[in-house]
Amino acid sequence: MLTPFFLLSLFPSPCLPSLPSLGSQGQFPLTQNVTVVEGGTANLTCRVDQNDNTSLQWSNPAQQTLYFDDKKALRDNRIELVRASWHELSISVSDVSLSDEGQYTCSLFTMPVKTSKAFLTVLGVPEKPQITGFTSPVMEGERMQITCKTSGSKPAADIRWFKNDKEVKDVKYLKEEDANRKTFTVSSTLDFLVDRSDDGAVLSCRVDHESLNSTPQIAMQVLEIHYTPLVKIISSNSWPEEGQSIVLTCESKGKPVPEPVLWTKDGGELPDPERMVVNGRVLSISFLNKTDNGTYRCEAKNPIGRNSTEYVLIVHDPNAFAGKTGPDHALIGGIVAVVVFVTLCSIILLGRYLARHKGTYLTNEAKGAEDAPDADTAIINAEGSQVNAEEKKEYFI
Repeated sequence: MLTPFFLLSLFPSPCLPSLPSLGSQGQFPLTQNVTVVEGGTANLTCRVDQNDNTSLQWSNPAQQTLYFDDKKALRDNRIELVRASWHELSISVSDVSLSDEGQYTCSLFTMPVKTSKAFLTVLGVPEKPQITGFTSPVMEGERMQITCKTSGSKPAADIRWFKNDKEVKDVKYLKEEDANRKTFTVSSTLDFLVDRSDDGAVLSCRVDHESLNSTPQIAMQVLEIHYTPLVKIISSNSWPEEGQSIVLTCESKGKPVPEPVLWTKDGGELPDPERMVVNGRVLSISFLNKTDNGTYRCEAKNPIGRNSTEYVLIVHDPNAFAGKTGPDHALIGGIVAVVVFVTLCSIILLGRYLARHKGTYLTNEAKGAEDAPDADTAIINAEGSQVNAEEKKEYFI
């Protein structure tokens, strides 16, 4: 460090620093810690509220004098004077490097000399992240391990993974000190089983660091997943009838895109090519009849594998269908027959019942005529005239 006495010899009159005065004896210089991004500019300011021609000086962590009042003492083109007065000494350090970090001292040359410290923190900017371990395409069901890495951060940067803007939490984080023993290399590994739903998903590795001013660095990778076809059949007619037509569409989704599909009926070829026409993924059957009943299979394949699905076709009789919707005549006839039978039985039983009671009535009419040889005689002999006897004459059946 250049001492005040050495500086007196460097700066002859009239530039000699003034001797300390009584007005500044109770004053201490005021400074503030400074944080700057590597490559940026640091401004160091030292102030004194009351100062009577007392000199101020800035020195670096190596105790080298940078400025004594407005006089530059260290030959470094990056260091410049911003402001010099009896109350303030401000300097700037441009293109700051990690080696510039440390404690800077502002000295007020009173008797004794009074100092204030300002710590300069230099932030190491993380390099753009790189994704490694990625292969494309990936087969469905395989395990994928990809790593995102960034170096040069100080302090250590934070890495987060996202899949389609949704953060993935289950990751491995590793921090290592770089060779300069000042910065860090950090990495994060994502380990998961891929699924067909991951096809086209965007994986993002995001690096956050205070040196990035809330603008994270991002590396992205789009996933390409290969998988076997997924097949389904869609029918144009939910209740096919004889004489109508039907269109069966085989929808297949896979990656790579499945080859043209294969249609079969009951395990064999389509039996009637004239009525059963295949156009790409579509099977059209015209003039349906009962012989078309059966199981139709659609099969799709790609280099990864093959898959199939089935559709059971039942052709309905339009007349039977109409009868099904109308009244059931057989049922109605059965009900009527039962009603008629019950009615006849009731009539027969009622007749027998009445007949029995009529006989009792005639017997009572002839009561007291036990000597009569027959019912007619009993009636004639009963009380009353011959005319009355004829009116009461009834026969026992």
